[in-house]
Amino acid sequence: MATYNLLLLPGDGIGPEVMAEVKRIIEFLNKKGPNRFTYDEGLVGGSCYDAHQVSITDETMEKAKAADAVIFGAVGGPKWDKVPYEARPEAGLLRLRKDLALYANLRPAVTYPALADASALKRELVEGLDIMILRELTGGVYFGEPKTITDLGNGQKRAVDTQVYDTYEIERISRVAFELARKRRNKVTSMEKHNVMKTGVLWKEVVQQTHDREFKDVTLEHQLADSGGMQLVKNPKQFDVIVTDNLFGDLLSDIAAMLTGSLGMLASASLGEVDPKTQKRKALYEPVHGSAPDIAGKGVANPIAMIASFGMALRYSFDMGKEADMIDQAIAATLGKGLRTGDIASAGMKTVGTEEMGSAIIEELEKLAA
Repeated sequence: MATYNLLLLPGDGIGPEVMAEVKRIIEFLNKKGPNRFTYDEGLVGGSCYDAHQVSITDETMEKAKAADAVIFGAVGGPKWDKVPYEARPEAGLLRLRKDLALYANLRPAVTYPALADASALKRELVEGLDIMILRELTGGVYFGEPKTITDLGNGQKRAVDTQVYDTYEIERISRVAFELARKRRNKVTSMEKHNVMKTGVLWKEVVQQTHDREFKDVTLEHQLADSGGMQLVKNPKQFDVIVTDNLFGDLLSDIAAMLTGSLGMLASASLGEVDPKTQKRKALYEPVHGSAPDIAGKGVANPIAMIASFGMALRYSFDMGKEADMIDQAIAATLGKGLRTGDIASAGMKTVGTEEMGSAIIEELEKLAA
């Protein structure tokens, strides 16, 4: 029996509502045993700015570093549009990623059988879809320096963002991609823009070298990121693991979200290096959807991505694959019964709220655990 310590950061908007359903899953697992979870909670994003004038406090960062995993909701909203740039809600998430060195962002795009018709694409294109987008998370244009806006005079300004990648950053994300593929369908597609970007040239070169040196058994293909986005919409099931940089990963994973029917269905994991002594790694798990301030507080948000993100924590941080599979099965069974939140509602289905969807998933978990 092991006890794991979690830090829950609900954040803003619908974050607290969907996080409440994770707490119920934790309660279920603690009753089931044998492993147990304890958790602390903290403020992040706009809610933290309101209380402390920063997007995350040093105290909360220390709790994040000490936790076995961080479970994150969502941040942001129009309320905080005019706060100082360095204190914007999203800066709290960026600091977590940077200070915990969470360089590998896993974003699975899975179409549950009952939701094949909820996708914007035809059923035959997405039915059975199961791909993994692996986004490099701590390098590239989001963190590169210089990052400036300069006043040139005469009403003119110049903005600069810098795209930077070193060999080691590309090597380590490549290894994660190839290792993931070995446990899936053994295929990696690397996406970049080597035709117009020097970082793309280096990216393609290093991914190929890492493959040839360490992972010859895995099929590797290279694709330009723009045509890759087109292929995601045209024929998504051709892919297994897609590995790409920070910016393109951000864009491509949102495209993949709509293949599954809704951003409310997409979970993610952000992982750091494995500590050679403890064999543990820093990790943060979050739904890809945003804070959705337009529906916050109405009890109608889809909690599935948040619950599935916690399922990823069970799989990648706690070696609880059986329990993670149970969560996936419970979600699929609930959807199979015709329950839908508003974002995935369709004719003939029963539209339910956040709490009712959570209750239905827990009911299915109890059946699976019986």
